[in-house]
Amino acid sequence: MPIHDWTRVDAGVFHHFHGFYIAAMCRALNHGGLPPDHYAMAEQVAGPGTPDVLALRVPTEGPGNEGGVALAVAPPKVWLEEEVYSRRTKQVTVRRTSGDEVVAVIEIVSPGNKSSRHGLRSFVAKAVEYLNSGVHLLIADLLPPSPRDPEGIHPVIWGEYTDTSFALPADRRLSLVSYLSAERKRAFVEPVAVGGTLPDMPLFLTPTPERYVNVPLERTYTEAWNEVPRRWQQVLAPE
Repeated sequence: MPIHDWTRVDAGVFHHFHGFYIAAMCRALNHGGLPPDHYAMAEQVAGPGTPDVLALRVPTEGPGNEGGVALAVAPPKVWLEEEVYSRRTKQVTVRRTSGDEVVAVIEIVSPGNKSSRHGLRSFVAKAVEYLNSGVHLLIADLLPPSPRDPEGIHPVIWGEYTDTSFALPADRRLSLVSYLSAERKRAFVEPVAVGGTLPDMPLFLTPTPERYVNVPLERTYTEAWNEVPRRWQQVLAPE
């Protein structure tokens, strides 16, 4: 199935897909994708104000307080009101059965991770924290670069470790990156494009690059796509 252009729909539609994609990955990993001494879970991460939806609204007229201290019965009368929805995002965590410690994480980049400096900084800080803690990481960045990450999220993360320049191919502006967390950290990058297919990507389970599992990104993407309401499928893939 070709990768869709998720900029054609709002963040809510992507998050609907995102949830099913996470669930499909967990099923694939738990049903033969992982060694028997590992398991995968969809776990919530409380983001510090992830701005997935930003609404600007001019307030409507309404009654004010009649005096004293009381709860307001209408929005305050101000020139402009801004709303930021702080979402609890999900990620796939892979744990070892002995001790249940997290050994690897799969992150799917969401619109909120790129919509502001704060959102991007939070995502990068979380990724670096995982890698510095010995947790391996797989990131699927299926959203086009923004002014804050002109070559995708990978060079922003990798810039915490090196000044080496990185540029995505002109015809493949999305990216998949598998990170090996060890004393010598390594990144395995696969550029992809809207309309292209998703290759399987390695998810490392130990500090050595020889032990990993392949995550079936294409098969699980298709499973998640089948759960997107037809109304939005027609927007993303018009017949």
